[in-house]
Amino acid sequence: MEAIIEFFKHIESYHRAGILAGGIALFWLIENVKPAANFAYKKWSHAVINFVFTGTTILVNFVLAFLLLEAANLTHKYDFGLLHVLPEMPLWLYTFVGIFLLDFFGAYLAHFTQHKWALLWRFHIIHHTDVYLDTTSANRHHPGESVIRFLFTVFGVLLLGTPMWMVFLYQSLSVVFSQFNHANISLPRKLENVLNKLFVTPDFHKVHHHMYLPHTDSNYGNIFSTWDYVFGTYMHLAPGQIDFGLDTHPNENDHSTLRNLLIIPFQKKRQTK
Repeated sequence: MEAIIEFFKHIESYHRAGILAGGIALFWLIENVKPAANFAYKKWSHAVINFVFTGTTILVNFVLAFLLLEAANLTHKYDFGLLHVLPEMPLWLYTFVGIFLLDFFGAYLAHFTQHKWALLWRFHIIHHTDVYLDTTSANRHHPGESVIRFLFTVFGVLLLGTPMWMVFLYQSLSVVFSQFNHANISLPRKLENVLNKLFVTPDFHKVHHHMYLPHTDSNYGNIFSTWDYVFGTYMHLAPGQIDFGLDTHPNENDHSTLRNLLIIPFQKKRQTK
């Protein structure tokens, strides 16, 4: 555990980039060998748009990184935050608790809020318009949404008093889990039924990408499925019953044109069918 912490205390930017690229490469290969759905699409053409948004997400996180650093330093300086008042516990348990709680603020709460607040939903639409859900869909976020998610993580760091090494560990786990649970794969049913009690799996998260309500407003978790079970936002739908995309943006121009995706937040609101 100490070795992991030491690594993330001094993690270089190229290591973080390697984790992101390695995750995409791994799940991309698995998708090619045994895809869960046989999409009639050009995989590379589809990936290009999602890679553009991955690039903007990286840029936003790089530009705003000083906010995370300042938040972590501030809580350390004043011994502030929930993690500072917890009783002593083994290092592995302290790490788990910190990651678990960060996942609530940086993923579940941010995601839930974007679905419930109309202004934020406008930016989140871009993520849901993808009709060919695969591992590249994980970081298909409008730059505005990337800012929103980042600020929720900063909020979590301030409340929890999270050390910076834990923030880096959380972000690395978060990106890999997102690539995993968006991947066009399915786990063996027995393994799926065990893992999704604690972790977000592909079949668990795919329900969230069903184009019709109420399933679109469910299964918000990224790393831990626990939050959906606790707050009653878990829903089940068999993989064969899921239609990916968003019913308000069904046309190809809506979900496959970079220019349109960038201006969706500023277009007139569309009603669900």
